[in-house]
Amino acid sequence: MIDTHCHVDLYPRPTDVADAADRAGVLTIIVTNLPSAFERAYPFVQPFSNVRLALGLHPLVAAQHPAERSRFQSLVSKTSYIGEVGLDFSRAGYSTKEIQIESFQFVLETLRGKPKFITLHSRQAESTVIDLLEEEDRSPVVFHWYSGTLTVLNRALKQGHYFSINPAMVVSPNGQKIIANLPPERVLTETDGPFVKINGKPAIPSDVSLVEEYLSTLWNMERRVVKAQIKENFLKLVRPIRTAL
Repeated sequence: MIDTHCHVDLYPRPTDVADAADRAGVLTIIVTNLPSAFERAYPFVQPFSNVRLALGLHPLVAAQHPAERSRFQSLVSKTSYIGEVGLDFSRAGYSTKEIQIESFQFVLETLRGKPKFITLHSRQAESTVIDLLEEEDRSPVVFHWYSGTLTVLNRALKQGHYFSINPAMVVSPNGQKIIANLPPERVLTETDGPFVKINGKPAIPSDVSLVEEYLSTLWNMERRVVKAQIKENFLKLVRPIRTAL
């Protein structure tokens, strides 16, 4: 199983979550909100063979970005994974819209010419995210927990982008509509734990099994075929990184 987007550092006992994922054989990408968080977590993830640490500049902490950008530049060579980055123009993030755009442009410029696995946030800013990706000719990236229109979704698919699905999406009418419009070869799995809850408890990486079960029914495929498809999708994204190393 593969969890492409999990905030392991935000659980009460993050090392226990990472250890459980590692023991269960769930390849888990730990996203961070700031470079300083990446720095703090870096020593702790080294013992885990199934855990990858991503470098982030989360849009909802944009006020802290100016002080963190130089650290982002200095750390980008330490990982093949970038996240969580992107834009959030919802009520929670709209007041920092301009800083967010500046930061996202900075991230894309910093990554220019560097193959990376990128998981990004686009809530109520999907069109602007697509515009900036297109300007930078950055493809493919992974849209985490996409919640925008099908028109923009189709635009993203035409540009070659991927979408990661979590357990909250498979029980949401809007999430189900989005999933139904995704070709299997562009789908990945995630939990977005601890923000996604299952029976009142934070989702953990092994809960991507719930997404696999849903896709098995939706696609009329055996579970092992779904797992193989997700793995192949992930490998398509990381092969260029391995080639460049």
